[in-house]
Amino acid sequence: MAKTTKKRKVMITCAVTGSIHTPSMSPHLPITPEEIADAAVGAAEAGAALVHVHARNPQNGLPDQSPEAFGKFLKVIKQRSSAVINITTGGAPTMSIEERLKPCAVFKPEVASLNMGSMNFGLYPMLERQKEFKYDWEKPYLEGSRDRIFKNTFTDIEMILTSCAENGTRFEIECYDIGHLYTLRHFADRGIVKPPFFIQSVFGILGGIGPHPEDVQHMKRTADRLFGDEYQWSVLGAGRNQLPIAAQAIALGGNVRVGMEDSLWSGPGKLAKSNAEQVKLARQMIEALGLEVATPEDARELLELKGADRVEF
Repeated sequence: MAKTTKKRKVMITCAVTGSIHTPSMSPHLPITPEEIADAAVGAAEAGAALVHVHARNPQNGLPDQSPEAFGKFLKVIKQRSSAVINITTGGAPTMSIEERLKPCAVFKPEVASLNMGSMNFGLYPMLERQKEFKYDWEKPYLEGSRDRIFKNTFTDIEMILTSCAENGTRFEIECYDIGHLYTLRHFADRGIVKPPFFIQSVFGILGGIGPHPEDVQHMKRTADRLFGDEYQWSVLGAGRNQLPIAAQAIALGGNVRVGMEDSLWSGPGKLAKSNAEQVKLARQMIEALGLEVATPEDARELLELKGADRVEF
């Protein structure tokens, strides 16, 4: 009898709103708690095993890192789906580390995002294609990124890792450049963070590594050398790079992240009408390669998560 080979399972993360894009850029960007919850549930129904969430002021879409803002949609997402809920500790580059950490400290999620280094985070090129804005904060927010550093010092990173360790929260470790992988190795060598590591390589943000296929391969080779079989690799490509980089990562054995935090598009010149639309495109690529889309329970097993019954929401 022929031996059956087990299909590899690919995790899709969907980052539904983020703090990069502003409301004027797309009428489909989730802003209110209801829109964020619906976007996350829709993404999960389309095949996302994990949903990565930020909060916004429902009146004007300004990024809001208060636990109160997150509290308006976390329970709703949990009640309506089994997806792993991943809370940001990145917030926005305009926020203090203490402010960014609060929702994770209060709600003790299964997964939280964690940026592995300070960096220039250039959003100002978006001004070239966005001439009109609905809200007065949007243009200065983008323009201000010319002279803004997204601060993630060794002290900041260690504070997040140690403060969340006793809660059993694991991390989506966001690496925007090669040096960020070495920073993770440093904390792993000190025993401050333990495997399996969930490494999210970020491509195409101005200030980080570029979106060239060689950049993607370089990030994967370096992670393989530093972490061997102790990590799960995922990628996100910013803007128009989202799907091409996802396709390359799937072929290289990785997982993918999509969503309106990273890209507002579903094709050249075509605004995505929902986060679920992007998840479906990722799912089509995965299944076309003869692979299987991981369920939330698959993701919990692969990442050794504590389970949805041990969060505080």
